[in-house]
Order: sequence, then C-alpha cells, then structure tokens
Amino acid sequence: MDRRPGLSVRLRLTLSYAGFLMVAGVLLLAAVWLFMLSYVPDDWDRRMLNSNPNRQLLLGVFATPALVILAFLLVLGLLGGWVLAGRMLAPLNRITEATRKATGGTLSHRIRLPGRRDEFRELADAFDTMLGRLETHVAEQRRFAANASHELRTPLAVSKALLDVAHTDPHHDTGELVARLRTVNTRAIDLTEALLLLSRAEQRSFTRERVDLSLMAEEAAETLLPLAERHGVTLETGGDIAPAAGSPALLLQLTTNLVHNAIVHNLPERGTVWITTTARPTTMVLTVENTGEQLTPELVATLTEPFRRGTERVRTDHGGVGLGLAIVKTLTDAHDGTLTLTPRAAGGIRITVELPAAAPRGGGRRAIDG
Repeated sequence: MDRRPGLSVRLRLTLSYAGFLMVAGVLLLAAVWLFMLSYVPDDWDRRMLNSNPNRQLLLGVFATPALVILAFLLVLGLLGGWVLAGRMLAPLNRITEATRKATGGTLSHRIRLPGRRDEFRELADAFDTMLGRLETHVAEQRRFAANASHELRTPLAVSKALLDVAHTDPHHDTGELVARLRTVNTRAIDLTEALLLLSRAEQRSFTRERVDLSLMAEEAAETLLPLAERHGVTLETGGDIAPAAGSPALLLQLTTNLVHNAIVHNLPERGTVWITTTARPTTMVLTVENTGEQLTPELVATLTEPFRRGTERVRTDHGGVGLGLAIVKTLTDAHDGTLTLTPRAAGGIRITVELPAAAPRGGGRRAIDG
C-alpha cells in the first residue's frame, strides 16, 4: 500500500512529551502567580497593586524568570523526549528489522528480545513463535514438493522406458507391455488423486455433517475384504454408534486408508485387523489395530510423514504411494481431531483417531461385529 510520508513515531512522541511539559510548566507558573497574589500583605493597597504601573512592575519581576523556566522546559522536553522515545521504540525497531528479514525470505532469524515481560516483549515472543512455525511449515512444504516430484517422476520414467523398448523392439510382447503400462499409469493416477485429496483437506473446503464412524468402519471393511482375504488377514469390527461432525467422503477416505494400511502392513499369514468405535461425551474415537512385527516408538513417530512407507515393516511389497497415513493425519487435523500412533507390545500398531462429537440427536449403542 502506497502511503504519503509523515512524521516518525519518535518525533511525534518527542513533540507530545515536550508539549505536555510546556503545558505543565505554564500551569505551574500560573499557580505560582495566583499563590503570590493571595499572600499580598494586608497593609498593601490592592487598588494600588492593580494599578497599571505596579502591575507592570510585578509582572516584570515575575516574567523574566518564568520565560527562562519555560525555555528550559522546552529544551528539556525536546531533548529528553527524543532520548526517551528512542529508548522506548528500540524494541519496535528490532521487530521491524526482523519483519523485513522475514519478508526477504530469512525465516531463521529470531528477535529474542531481552528484559522483563511487557507489551513489546510479548509482541516479540509472539513474532518469534510465528517465525518458528512458518519456517517449519515452509521446510515441510519444500520437502513435500521434492518428494512428490520424485514420486511422480518414477512412473513417468518407467513409462518412457517401456515405450522406448517397444519402439526399438517391434516384436516385443505388446500384451505384457500394455499390462505394465497400465500398472504404472494406475500408480501415477493414485498418487495424483492422493495429492489432490491432501490439498483439499488442508484447505478445509468441505461441509461438516453428522457422520457415524461405525458405518464408515463397516463400509471400509466391506470394501477391503477381498484385499484382506488375498493377504490372509482377518477383519474384526465392533463398537458403539459414533456420530462425529465432518465430511462423509473424507472420513470414509480416512477410515479406508487406516484399514488398508493395517492390511498391507501385517503378518505374512494369519494376520488380524481390529476396527472399533467408541462414543465419549464430547468426542468419538475410531481405533484400528493390526498384528505385525515389533515396531519402535521412533519409527512409529515418523509414519505420518509424506512418502514414509516404513521400510522396516512387513509387506513392503505393497507400500502404496506413501501418503496413506499422511492423508489420515491431514484429514484428522482438518476435522479438529487428534491422531495417535502407538506400537503394540505383541507387534503391529494401534492407531486412534479422536474427532469432535456431532450435535446430539438421540443415540444408543449398537454392536457391529463382523
């Protein structure tokens, strides 16, 4: 925004301080003058005092010191006001300098204003906190963009290689080539859709409705039952009616991602996935547990990062696009919920999603054992 130049805050504070000091000086001298008049000796003829020559004589005696005092107060007010205003505005100058650096792209700079807490210190601390979060967010976005570019480049590079083979070898089996191209293309589409879903969830561009998490669990289990059978995994569902506030499509995607992750990262055979819902007074909880190998808390803490597939886990041949749990975390945050990942003592992982409850409209309890 273009603005016309004006007086600096320091100069305005200086003039205000000097003006206030001058007004206070004038009032003080007026009070002294009235005080002098009130203590005139009784044997004085007040009519003579109020006569023009005598009054001029008294004013002449009083005016010279008064003018000297006012001049001194003016100089003192200007110099003192300038110094005091500079000291008072010094923290604001540091905050302004940090803002300019942040605008130029330097997010690592911090103000770290010393001294006891006051309005300027609180402003500086809040600005430092904002810079820290902004720096973390920018770093995450850059890392995500780099990973996404790498992931999207892989299927394109594979497609190009397959097409080059077909071009140089016309007698190559076209059926096999088409099948491999179809697989690679499907993977690229899945990745693109996952990225679009992440973007939509982060923008929170959805309408909140009453969604029963138990129905989402049933639908996800039914949809993924063929995949579970191919992997030799048993699905078990149960729990309460759990009406939460959110988007039905996004919460179904969240539940499906959790169940899919629990299936493909399971034991090689005879694995189990438990899907349960719990109703609490103010929140609704969806819990997905699975069997599997022992996981460390350090590894579990990284599984919600984009493109993190948990290479130490079982069934890495079905790693997907690496955005399953990242999407779950983003969708949970978009619904003002809490996501918790905990390694199971017997192996595998326990994932809990706690979402705000929907407005009460009657309820009950229903078993959904599958």
